Amino acid sequence: MPEIDEKPLLVLVDGSNYVFRAFYAIRDLSNSKGFPTNAIYGFTTMLMKLRRDFNPQYLAIAFDLKGPTFRHEVFESYKAHRKPVPDSLLPQIPAIKEIVRAFSIPILEQQGTEADDVIGTLARRYAEEGLRVIIVSGDKDLMQLVTDDIIMVDTMKDKTYDKAAVKERFGVEPEKIPEILGIMGDTSDNIPGIPGVGPKGALALIEEFGTVDEVIENVEKIMNGRVKKAVAEFADQARLSRRLAEIRIDVDIDFDLEKARCDAPDRERLKQLFKEYEFSLLLQDLKLDDAALTGNYRSILSQEEMTALLSELARAREFSFDILLTGDEVMRAGILGLSFCWKEGEACYIPLHHDYEGASGQLKEEEVLADLQPLLADERIIKHSHDLKSQLVVLARKGIQLRQAGVDTMVAAYLLNPAQRNLDLADVLREQLNRQITGNSELTGRGAKALPRTGIAIEKTMDYACQRVHAVFSLFEVMAEKIRRDELEHLLHNVEMPLVFVLADMEKKGVLLDLGLFRQLADEMTQLLSLSEERIYRLAGGKFNINSPKQLQTVLFEDLGLARGRKTKGGYSTDVDVLMQLAKSHELPAEILAYRSLAKLKCTYIDALPLLVNPETGRIHTSYNQTATATGRLSSSNPNLQNIPIRTMEGKRIRQAFIAPEGWEIVSADYSQIELRVLAHLSRDGALTEAFAVGEDIHSRTAADVFGVFPEMVSGEMRRQAKVINFGILYGMSAFGLAKELGVPQKQAQAYIDGYFRRYEGVRRYLDGILEQARRDGFVTTLLKRRRYLPELANGNPLIRQFAERMAINTPIQGTAADLIKVAMLNIAGRLRARGLSAAMIMQVHDELVLETPADEKAEVMALVKEEMEGVIELIVPLKVDIGSGKNWDEAHS
Repeated sequence: MPEIDEKPLLVLVDGSNYVFRAFYAIRDLSNSKGFPTNAIYGFTTMLMKLRRDFNPQYLAIAFDLKGPTFRHEVFESYKAHRKPVPDSLLPQIPAIKEIVRAFSIPILEQQGTEADDVIGTLARRYAEEGLRVIIVSGDKDLMQLVTDDIIMVDTMKDKTYDKAAVKERFGVEPEKIPEILGIMGDTSDNIPGIPGVGPKGALALIEEFGTVDEVIENVEKIMNGRVKKAVAEFADQARLSRRLAEIRIDVDIDFDLEKARCDAPDRERLKQLFKEYEFSLLLQDLKLDDAALTGNYRSILSQEEMTALLSELARAREFSFDILLTGDEVMRAGILGLSFCWKEGEACYIPLHHDYEGASGQLKEEEVLADLQPLLADERIIKHSHDLKSQLVVLARKGIQLRQAGVDTMVAAYLLNPAQRNLDLADVLREQLNRQITGNSELTGRGAKALPRTGIAIEKTMDYACQRVHAVFSLFEVMAEKIRRDELEHLLHNVEMPLVFVLADMEKKGVLLDLGLFRQLADEMTQLLSLSEERIYRLAGGKFNINSPKQLQTVLFEDLGLARGRKTKGGYSTDVDVLMQLAKSHELPAEILAYRSLAKLKCTYIDALPLLVNPETGRIHTSYNQTATATGRLSSSNPNLQNIPIRTMEGKRIRQAFIAPEGWEIVSADYSQIELRVLAHLSRDGALTEAFAVGEDIHSRTAADVFGVFPEMVSGEMRRQAKVINFGILYGMSAFGLAKELGVPQKQAQAYIDGYFRRYEGVRRYLDGILEQARRDGFVTTLLKRRRYLPELANGNPLIRQFAERMAINTPIQGTAADLIKVAMLNIAGRLRARGLSAAMIMQVHDELVLETPADEKAEVMALVKEEMEGVIELIVPLKVDIGSGKNWDEAHS
């Protein structure tokens, strides 16, 4: 941040420049309704930081309006090469302007005038009137406006340009920048300049002669013959270019400086907007939340207070509880303290391990847990919590079992809106009751400045902990009513809440790894990568940095002359899609893809997994995310065990390192084509249900039908293509997407889709019906009534609307499959427990369940698992499970 003198400060922001920079700086951000928010979020954070850092007296933001300016009138091709505004950015621009207005900041835009000229005019006007002016932009053209009283700041690069910095950048004073651009041109604005004269040549000419006009007048004095000829030939073009590059400072614009005074923002409007776009952190940063939750909160520091609390809890019909940890990993962290709320506004905190100078004496953990154990196990008392699974894992580590769970407010919030991204308790409370509690980052701080939790004052932690349990107690009944309203009671109480306990058991159990094999795999992978490097260098004709996109571009597109694909900010794309296309005509791109795949496996799994082994258990303990996907599927993190490749040799080798203990075996049970079977059930299509009923290979059957051949004539390639078509239909794939996937013309892909629907007319009717129902109701449901809301079906942006249509098609199918395996997991866990078996589920990978079983229980366990998975629910087609066993995961899955 530059030093500011005593003069009043006016900040002028190049809004259009920052909109685009924010859009490209943050990718793939949208709210739960599917509305893109990356540019909105980036621009808003920039604006908030700008207000904090500069604290200006006056602030205004200029935007370009669509339409020609005087520059287009004098040069038709001005900015003609610029691409249209991306589809996902277009709807964000009005939203950005709405946020600017909510900050009480005037928007400057004028038809026929560029934002640069508006900024230039106002900057010079108010600098002359005695104000200090800061122009906020990343556009080099605006540097020509810099004077002793005007500086330019690029906040995204944290770079300040005064007169000295501008001269260092261009080699000339700010006022000479239009002269330089007049000679060298400017590709970003399509300003032609003098062909063949670059930055160095332009600088030399301006240093020698002073201006474009003087260069032209003294053309005969130019010593370089080529440059002399170019100047003579393109003199008019140079004058035109200089005019195009010069920012006007005389625009007729009606502007009242007082309206730009930095007043307080419209807090209510900002709150509405931030909630709509789900910017929960920004709500906290601006303190825009509604009234804070308060109550009668206290800490329990003596045995007398503890005895009184136990008496209160024992008399309660229900209470909410929370366990604060000393760290983030539930399988490693200790207990910092526990909090309880047994009636509205009454809550307490039991600190256990606060460790700082002056900390009050605290009760002993062993004694507190022993006192609480009977209460937590008492089935007469209902216990509510937020993220109950984490609490269960911590309690299980301490040998404590919790019974009679009520509502997990995180799970309930997820069921009410599965697309909601932020399910932290503070976000749920704000969404449901418009109340505020302290967030975790407010308690500890953020990033490098974050404090260890044990070092935070008991009094401060007490407020945080008590607010949390108070929030859960205030929420559970409200949310239970909404669950009843949306007919989600069965899903919550009979599926998701019992599943919390099953997943907690799986997380605590963990998975055993063969660390010796991992070391061997690391050596093997290092050798494979070395061989791949050698092949790459040989094919490229020399060494280069394989991981450098810039160097790879040079090798592919300049040295080898391969066809360039999609243009990016850094040149031409070398992503997977581009390399796969190029691999059809050259070996090198294929080898690059192989190298990347090996490197990712080594980094993500072979090197990383052994480091995650818990020193207490000797196992890795993934976290199963029950509330992360909009379809209801479980996901896995820290580490993610659901992305290990199945079919590649390297993936199989990694799975071989997931082992059973001595005397035990791994059992893998995998649903066969469950989503296609669900589609058959939901659509009631006669041909599809018949194929499953008689046990036909569905992909071969589809290939025969779509390609019009006898079943015995179906080749392996035809079956592969039919498989892509079958699953493409599930995911609402268009002809364009199918053509890309199969590598065939779009017309041919459309013919395949048409052929599919001629054969499976019931599927077509079902999919059409789903879209019609989704547009009417605004949501789709699974077989167990899980909902997914899709308001973006009415979005004016065709890309967003088409994405929503694909989700409307896929969610009932994929979501039903997810529901079925969840119910199967519950049934299997119940039967294992009822039979007193030692076998346990240790992993769930989408349609696959993995168990660890003693060898002498294997036959019984395999029969039980297969029976429960295939009989989980009665469909009009049979469910089929492929099951196997072995000493490791790969053997069991083979």
